[in-house]
Amino acid sequence: MVYRWMQVLAIGSVSLVAGLGCPALAEPVANEAVPADPALVEGLAGAFRTCQLWILNPDSWASGPEVFHEQVGLGSAMGLVEQVDEINQPPEVWRQGSHYWRINSTQRAGFVVVVSDQLPVCHVTGGGDADFQPVVLKVLESASFKGAWREVDEAARGGMVSTTFVSREEPDFTMVLSRVAAPGARRDRVQVVVSASFTPAGE
Repeated sequence: MVYRWMQVLAIGSVSLVAGLGCPALAEPVANEAVPADPALVEGLAGAFRTCQLWILNPDSWASGPEVFHEQVGLGSAMGLVEQVDEINQPPEVWRQGSHYWRINSTQRAGFVVVVSDQLPVCHVTGGGDADFQPVVLKVLESASFKGAWREVDEAARGGMVSTTFVSREEPDFTMVLSRVAAPGARRDRVQVVVSASFTPAGE
């Protein structure tokens, strides 16, 4: 896996173009559960596929974004943007060779995926005029997610739940998913944050 990343990095940066942040919206009127929006469920699942494909198969994007975009499978709902708001950015140490994918699941809700052509990392944020709590639960309960990830730890704090997962395909590939703990959360903030990275043992 390390060798594959070294091969890709030797090619140089890939030129990817084309910023949207998640809109700041008012709090929901009532704190009650709603069904998971299918478009947002597919968008979040697509964000996870983006991270997995980008990190575990760098050859998919080394020659350009077209093949990669097709393999993620979100069609016109997903596209490259030139920049994103600060709230959608990963930690400073991950901001190297960044490329920004925007997933417009609905007109006013979706996801931003930040990846790097220099580091095996992926950062996802989700927000907008929708309740993301049932969306996250729907994806986590899916057979495709459970087949790709194994849960290893979970903690709750400040109305958020953070779960650590390990890839079943590559044990050195880990992901931390933080999301609102209950339905009806405020919608004027990011409701989902995902940080995924490939770190070989011993590094």
